[in-house]
Amino acid sequence: MGPVLAGVLQLLALIAALALAYRPLGDYMAKVYSSDKHLRVEKWIYKGIGASPNTEMRWPAYLRGVLAFSAVSVLFLYLLQRLQGSLPGSLGFSSIDPDQAFNTAASFVSNTNWQSYYGEQAMGHVVQTGGLAVQNFLSASVGIAVAVALVRGFARSRTGELGNFWSDLVRGTIRILLPISVIAAIVLVACGAIQNFSGIHEVGQFTGGSQQWNGGAVASQEAIKELGTNGGGYFNANSAHPFENPNAFSNLFEIFLILLIPFALTRTFGRMVGSLRQGYAILATMVTIWIGFTALMMWTEFAHHGPAFDIAGGAMEGKETRFGVGASSIFAVSTTLTSTGAVDSFHSSFTGLGGGITMLGMQLGEIAPGGTGSGLYGMLIMAIIAVFIAGLMVGRTPEYLGKKIGTREIKFAACYILITPALVLVFTAAAMALPTPGNSMTNSGAHGFSEILYAYTSASNNNGSAFAGLNADTQWFNSTLGLAMLLGRFLPMVFVLALAGSLAEQKPVPATAGTLRTEKPLFTGLLVGAILIITGLTYFPALALGPLAEGLAS
Repeated sequence: MGPVLAGVLQLLALIAALALAYRPLGDYMAKVYSSDKHLRVEKWIYKGIGASPNTEMRWPAYLRGVLAFSAVSVLFLYLLQRLQGSLPGSLGFSSIDPDQAFNTAASFVSNTNWQSYYGEQAMGHVVQTGGLAVQNFLSASVGIAVAVALVRGFARSRTGELGNFWSDLVRGTIRILLPISVIAAIVLVACGAIQNFSGIHEVGQFTGGSQQWNGGAVASQEAIKELGTNGGGYFNANSAHPFENPNAFSNLFEIFLILLIPFALTRTFGRMVGSLRQGYAILATMVTIWIGFTALMMWTEFAHHGPAFDIAGGAMEGKETRFGVGASSIFAVSTTLTSTGAVDSFHSSFTGLGGGITMLGMQLGEIAPGGTGSGLYGMLIMAIIAVFIAGLMVGRTPEYLGKKIGTREIKFAACYILITPALVLVFTAAAMALPTPGNSMTNSGAHGFSEILYAYTSASNNNGSAFAGLNADTQWFNSTLGLAMLLGRFLPMVFVLALAGSLAEQKPVPATAGTLRTEKPLFTGLLVGAILIITGLTYFPALALGPLAEGLAS
């Protein structure tokens, strides 16, 4: 079997698995967030944190809950790292420096999981399991909660109430993320991923010395790392490390976990707004972009010319021979079109155009299918923009799901889509203009510029992957990337929740002959076009200086 055919067959198997899980998981999540009953363990949690789960919240109260919880999470994780040297189970590692502790705390709470440190050489068992793994669950649950609040904004009318943040947070963690992660961790252990709390031990003798590794609860962290579209690896090599991702099956299973909830949430959306066809339209948009990017990535990596590439079966630099070009391409596209950031190959070693595809995937807003929750609300924002554009074309007030998209709503949507590009471009420009940040680049020219552009694209979009040539463990990058992660995560949520509150207050508008049918293929095509055009106009000059220049020169 040739490498191209193997890659295509893996893609088809992945699509089939996702299709089988789509309906049951999507319907289950809709029931979870629509139920008025609470499990006993959930009642204990509500009592412990002093929350009233049945109290409905308007968008300012919901937002305060999101921000207050996340701020406490950042502080807790920061202090845990700063105190690591005094904690048991630290494996002898010292406390984390202030700038790196801030960067890591901001990273994991914002669902970015950017890592400017070597995991196996910096973090002990307590920080890994009691800090980082816990935030993998909680940050993902926050994202789903915000998405559900926006869906309720479409589904409800004549009220500004969006549900209860604490209830949504706890239910998402207890009923969705935790049980699936337990099953996924067992599968990964069966595949060969490690799960222990052993200390540092010598694994063999090599020329010039020995190599040492520490164990850890890797399989359990790997499961929620992918399922929650987090991405932070227990080891520096991330999912290219055999302890995290042992074989070809585990690799495909991890891609499945990355895409599982973001795709299924479109079914949840359709069920909660009372129109499954609306959910299918959003799903079709996501699938079109995901498959298109995957096909383009495979083409750039397989078709790179030269005798060495022909012998290797494609551009194999930076890729694991266990996975090959096809599986690495699927993983790279899936992890950058979501907010995951996990990698099974080094994106910096991809072809020039291949690296540009990973960058563009993040710059779309990670909406195809996007992160857990963030992908759905990002796509719904783009749907509102597309409906507004269509309304301008025909000269009528745009409507979406029976709600008018007026001046107030379009301002919230416009602010949402402007925040992240502003963060990416302003921070990249500052890093290139100042003398010190440039010293962190391993490469010069177009590829060196791509290293910095990729870093701020990844941080601001809460992805977490990186071009390997950039030394980001400096005060400048730890501080500015941490700031970009927090602003890129929580500022958009302000406008998402404000938009949700505005929509929930409206009176439903009946459909007329002039209403745009947003469940039809025509709207799907319009939405795909709007996403690509808006992103292209925003980022093309920067991409032309980096990956496009490198790709055309090779």
